Amino acid sequence: MPKDCNQPPNEEDKPTDSGDSGNVTDKTDAPEELVQKRMRRNAPSPHRINPQSSPPMFVSVEELMETAKGVTNMALAHEIVVNGTFQVKPPEPAEGTLEKRVKDIMHKAFWDSLETQLNQDPPMYDHAIKLVGEIKETLLSFLMPTQGRLRGQIEEVLDLSLIQQQAEKGALDIGRVAQFIIGMMGAFCAPMRDEDVKKLHDITDTVPLLKAIFLVLDKMKIDMANFAVRSIRPQLLQHSVEYERKKFQEFLEKQPNALDFTRKWLEDSANALRSTREEQSDVAGARFPSLQPLSVHNHAYLSLLKWDHSASPFPETMLMDQTRFQEMQLELEQITTVASVLLIVYNSAGEAISGLPGLMDRLKNTVRVLLAERHTPSFNAEEAFATIGERMCVELEECLAKHAFSPFPSDRQNALKGQIAAVNSPDNPILKLIDSRIQTYLLAFLESSPHRSPVALPGGLAPISKELEDIVVRLGRLVNFNKLVYSPHYQDLLQDILKDKEDAKVET
Repeated sequence: MPKDCNQPPNEEDKPTDSGDSGNVTDKTDAPEELVQKRMRRNAPSPHRINPQSSPPMFVSVEELMETAKGVTNMALAHEIVVNGTFQVKPPEPAEGTLEKRVKDIMHKAFWDSLETQLNQDPPMYDHAIKLVGEIKETLLSFLMPTQGRLRGQIEEVLDLSLIQQQAEKGALDIGRVAQFIIGMMGAFCAPMRDEDVKKLHDITDTVPLLKAIFLVLDKMKIDMANFAVRSIRPQLLQHSVEYERKKFQEFLEKQPNALDFTRKWLEDSANALRSTREEQSDVAGARFPSLQPLSVHNHAYLSLLKWDHSASPFPETMLMDQTRFQEMQLELEQITTVASVLLIVYNSAGEAISGLPGLMDRLKNTVRVLLAERHTPSFNAEEAFATIGERMCVELEECLAKHAFSPFPSDRQNALKGQIAAVNSPDNPILKLIDSRIQTYLLAFLESSPHRSPVALPGGLAPISKELEDIVVRLGRLVNFNKLVYSPHYQDLLQDILKDKEDAKVET
């Protein structure tokens, strides 16, 4: 049977300069594929070099490939460190694809051919013995160096030359060989695979049994790979900051312009923050203090949660986390809308529904379900918000009747539906109010320290407190790790940017 699953890493696996990084559970592509795509899309070009950047350095294709390979491995190490749920997955093609159809056809042809050989008189065992050899190698790969007794047992029972001799003499007991293999699998597998191994004993036909053995072994390989990932994570976390910094520096030496987009990202943040401060100072009639690097940096991170990914290249130092920021951006848009709708509903219905158990969760789940496909091409926003308005009115009527309150008047229902429909506009004042409070909360979280009191949740955000807590934890993890890795570059860039701003300020 063709091997279609990568060999799992052992516990000593560490990020190396190899390009083979396995398969990962990502909602889109594997981290290494994402980085390679973004490198091609965002790589600085001599035609768009910042005047303050170094001149372009011409390097060979081989050097660039080596650099890409280093960044690929850095991406995998980064994924393991920052993604607590990282897991290796089998490389299974999607249903309905050409790759899937070709694979199914090839596998069927292989097993049909094997069955034909075994049904001959006398049976031909050539292919079956090759499969036993693959199984033997897989079982040996599960062993620790200290498990010499088991290694010797496997080598003895699954001696391919002896099995070949037995087959030629018509004395091969394939059932005995299979039962030994199943016994070894039961000894090596994780508890979650016990039931799968147990079912193998019930299969009597040789070909179906071998097929089932390979399916379970593939699962065991993935289990072993994920065990290795969990094992190396503490050590990888300890060294990942230096590792990523070193790999990025190697890339930077071959692409001196590789911080252009990062510099622009920080400059844009400084300009936006300065503009806001100046407006506030004009209103208050006071001179605002100089911008601080930490404040500019934190505002820059927040700007990534409102990034136009189709128009602006992502900062180079954040590329490996671009997908995570996109996910958080979509989640924030979703919960901002949910909180806005709920604020309108509770303000409209008044004290009658305040504090009623279970109502908030029902309303919240209804809105989330109706907005679940919001970022798909087939989503009809106008229809969805109209449906939300209808459902909110139905829920309110049922709730008021259940608790013996006065019915919800039709004129107030119509007003409520109109207010909810208006939330679809990005300029809606309630939507902007909730968004502003969320941004204030996120900024306060980034600027907080372990010694300060927990950040207070602004009004109107209670219904989405759990979702916000999840986002701030993920955001904090990414920001803190990113600052540690790229702090030398950020310090230099921010110092230059703020110095230029101060010099320009003095001149004016």
